[in-house]
Amino acid sequence: MGETVEFPSNGHTVQGYLAIPQSGSGEGPGVVVIQEWWGLVPHIKGVCERLASEGCVALAPDLYHGQGASEPGEAQKLMMSMKMDEAARDMGGAVQYLIDHDATEGETVGSVGFCLGGGLSLYLATLRPEVDACVVYYGVLPGVQPDLSQVRGAVLGHYAEHDDFASPAAAQELKSRLETQGVPVEFHQYDGTSHGFFNDSRPEVYNPEASRRSWDRTLAFYRERLG
Repeated sequence: MGETVEFPSNGHTVQGYLAIPQSGSGEGPGVVVIQEWWGLVPHIKGVCERLASEGCVALAPDLYHGQGASEPGEAQKLMMSMKMDEAARDMGGAVQYLIDHDATEGETVGSVGFCLGGGLSLYLATLRPEVDACVVYYGVLPGVQPDLSQVRGAVLGHYAEHDDFASPAAAQELKSRLETQGVPVEFHQYDGTSHGFFNDSRPEVYNPEASRRSWDRTLAFYRERLG
């Protein structure tokens, strides 16, 4: 269903994985899908395809520029070596690519990210006012503190009960900070889950029920905000 595409990013070119609806008009709202610390792996491409099957035009930028990891140690090294200013430009390029794409409806887009990508999803919402529906899955964002006053859309968060990376206390603090800025925000905690519960390629943490419930809420959020 999807394909590798290239798009401009501040004077250079970035690759990403694009999935477009195959039924109906072949058009829909745009959503930027942001990788976990593993990189642009098959699971993230699968998220794009699932969104396309629901009528969205989904693009996952390759923020590691061709690199990926299968072990936590590798993933941590890639995450820590990622330059936030470069990632910001690449994600911004993905937003513009979607807005300009013939299959994308509307002038606003959604974003969704997981772990590292969850934090980057929120970071992107502070950088690009076109992001009207920001979804955060157990977000972690090392090295930068987003200016939450710049969020122009709404935020939906999904968090695990047992999480050493994005704890319930940290999630509550973030929710309070967003509310202080007047951002429409809704956070959910899923009982009995651990960090990464949405990732069906990791059976040691995957929780089918929490994954389904969070996905249904995400789709409803996009329908409400993006049409």
